[in-house]
Amino acid sequence: MTTSKLIHGYEVVIGFETHTQLATQSKIFSRAPTAFGAEPNTQACAVDLALPGTLPVMNREAVACAIRLGLALGSTVAPESIFARKNYFYPDLPKGYQISQFEIPVVQGGEVSFFLGDEKKTVRLVRAHLEEDAGKSLHEDFIGQSGIDLNRAGTPLLEIVTEPDIRSSEEAVAYARELHKIVTWIGICDGNMQEGSFRCDANVSVRKPGAPLGTRREIKNLNSFKFMQQAIDYEIRWQIEQIEDGHAIQQATVLFDPDTGETRAMRTKEDAADYRYFPDPDLPPLRISEQWVQAERARMPELPRTMAARFVADYGLPEYDATTLTQSKAMAAYFEEAAKASGSPKLASNWIMGEVSRRVNAGETDIAAAPVTAALLAKLIARIADGTISNAAARQVFEALWTGEGQDVDAVIEAKGLKQMNDSGALEKIIDEVIAANPDNVAQFKAGKDKAFNALVGQAMKASRGKANPQQVNDMLRAKLAAA
Repeated sequence: MTTSKLIHGYEVVIGFETHTQLATQSKIFSRAPTAFGAEPNTQACAVDLALPGTLPVMNREAVACAIRLGLALGSTVAPESIFARKNYFYPDLPKGYQISQFEIPVVQGGEVSFFLGDEKKTVRLVRAHLEEDAGKSLHEDFIGQSGIDLNRAGTPLLEIVTEPDIRSSEEAVAYARELHKIVTWIGICDGNMQEGSFRCDANVSVRKPGAPLGTRREIKNLNSFKFMQQAIDYEIRWQIEQIEDGHAIQQATVLFDPDTGETRAMRTKEDAADYRYFPDPDLPPLRISEQWVQAERARMPELPRTMAARFVADYGLPEYDATTLTQSKAMAAYFEEAAKASGSPKLASNWIMGEVSRRVNAGETDIAAAPVTAALLAKLIARIADGTISNAAARQVFEALWTGEGQDVDAVIEAKGLKQMNDSGALEKIIDEVIAANPDNVAQFKAGKDKAFNALVGQAMKASRGKANPQQVNDMLRAKLAAA
């Protein structure tokens, strides 16, 4: 469970429900396709429309996706689970109920761990259950009409539910990012938030430390990490203000409006009893054999947490570095190639988490298509390690490679005259001149003032036009001053 921080004397308590659209070719109970962007009502068959006489048939690949998620999250995959009818009445729900799982879900327990800054957090999971998506109501305000698109009806979902372990909007976003990484890493979801493939609901409440859990309000359909944090922050402030003004919080479902930055109530929040769950008579219990679980385990890629542990063991990286470098398969592959080719894993990690990530995060490109390839970065790191160039010069080389000014590390170094001065005779002459020209700094250093030494180093680097090896300057200068 995560630790708490107080906001105006209140503790924030957040639980998450994430609807993950499964990457299947057809729907969960029918053969209708799931492709995004089709014309309205062109991907809904008789089963999706709930026409009389139709029966649902379970999609095997959707179950396989659920098994893989359970394996990835350290959960229990139930050998037998059941489907239920969740009754509610919306225009975009043709049957008048949603087929979901209630009492016995397919995935039970598990956890998601992530870093917030350099602090490791863990959020416990309650369950993940299979269910069908509803359709979509379309409101054409300019003609004053509404319509129903049932293309999404029956699309397979895994709803992943956490314990109320999250204590801030920052933690909420970090958790959501980590879960997003996992479901895309194992290939069960494309993760496209704009298209609704990964939608989060945040149950937010506040309380005084030690008090019972407060009344929660559920923020629905958060499909952007940026808006997720804004919505939760607003909701926290709003609830605290309401309580401080003497008002009781009413359980409700709310939506976030990015234009106003505010949440607004959509409806009174229902409890489980309001949905009148009962077992679906058209679907037999879902039975998953141990052989099926092991077959799915064999299909799994190396998981992020396993890969991160290997990076720590094989490359001697700190856990924070290893976790950061396994944020995506592309980044992990880039690191491994650069680390092996350069022979300097930690230096490769620093550059990837620094300059490379800065460029990628600015939206310039995906790391897999970065103009500075892993091979080029490895060669640049090798030139730093062998003393050919300084770190400052390396950044100039990196800039030239990234912008296309140069195509080869050594050619850029030569063209820009960035080679470090490694001639000890020439460097000794510069240091002698610096010592002679700065008697006050020399005297202050001998009096125990380290800043004076740094000033002398700066003068030597300036005299060498930045080409001297900084470590060599330090060593030679200290030796000269000790002997003086």
